[in-house]
Amino acid sequence: MTIYGYARVSTNEQDLTIQREALLKAGCELVREEKRSGTTVEGREELDTLMAFMRAGDTLMVTRIDRLARSIGDLQDIVRKLKAKGVALKATEQPIDTTSAAGKAFLDMLGVFAEFETNLRKERQMEGIAKAKAAGVYTGRKPSIDVAQVRAMHRQGHGATAIAKTLGIGRASVYRVLEGR
Repeated sequence: MTIYGYARVSTNEQDLTIQREALLKAGCELVREEKRSGTTVEGREELDTLMAFMRAGDTLMVTRIDRLARSIGDLQDIVRKLKAKGVALKATEQPIDTTSAAGKAFLDMLGVFAEFETNLRKERQMEGIAKAKAAGVYTGRKPSIDVAQVRAMHRQGHGATAIAKTLGIGRASVYRVLEGR
């Protein structure tokens, strides 16, 4: 029975030291770390690695449940996979222990709150963008395609592939410009 730790932060600028130290102090023999968004499990190679080599009787330890997943669907999928393997899930800062009914219930509640927090953050971000646009402050990202140059090259007889290669853009972008979208 091995206790494995999983530490995650969302950006490269964030530090994993506090999580790592807490997991090691809690008895983790190995801690896998990554700097990836928790809003999806896609591309989280360290989590995939843990999921692949944990065996029945092992424990996956996180500091908080939002380090594992920010969506209730992803969290439930992870918990189902762990359960199928006979692996327990525990958290150092929350009373989560999937070996007990109360721990499972608390896990689901925390998962809902993690997803709710993510949705609130997205709403605040969209409200801020709308306010900035109304004030004329936010204009969005600068166009990355020179529409006039695409059209000029097309008039000169260049095909979409040549235009895309010359300008360093995708062919689909060239077609969108030429179709007037």
